Amino acid sequence: MRIPPRITRILSVSALATTLLVGGAATGVAGAAPQAAPAAAPAGFSAAAVGEICYSALPPQAHDTLRLIARGGPFPYPKDGTVFQNREGVLPEQGSGYYHEYTVKTPGSPDRGARRIVTGERHQEDYYTADHYRSFDLVDHGC
Repeated sequence: MRIPPRITRILSVSALATTLLVGGAATGVAGAAPQAAPAAAPAGFSAAAVGEICYSALPPQAHDTLRLIARGGPFPYPKDGTVFQNREGVLPEQGSGYYHEYTVKTPGSPDRGARRIVTGERHQEDYYTADHYRSFDLVDHGC
């Protein structure tokens, strides 16, 4: 089973917090990578290329996908959870492995369709695309 990187990081932070609360010395968490500052947006990046969408405005299948991501799977398609390369350059530039993609089922489609959720490593950094990566909307989980 593929576990999304941000889920793994949450578990590592939880272990660190437990160590600190119990009073032990924390010298690091196994498997936790140092957090780098977010990379600057690439030249030519337009903030307008990434919009925003309310969680409540997403199609029901996107809600299903986000719940699966939060649980760590199981995912219905073998490519779900794989690294999203951001070759189109629409999302802010980040290092390899920062983004992961998941299929949002399209009713009536004979294949995976064009809809995806792409996650970043930060908490609730979820992007929705209905047009196979031509445009993205950052999901606002508060509305």
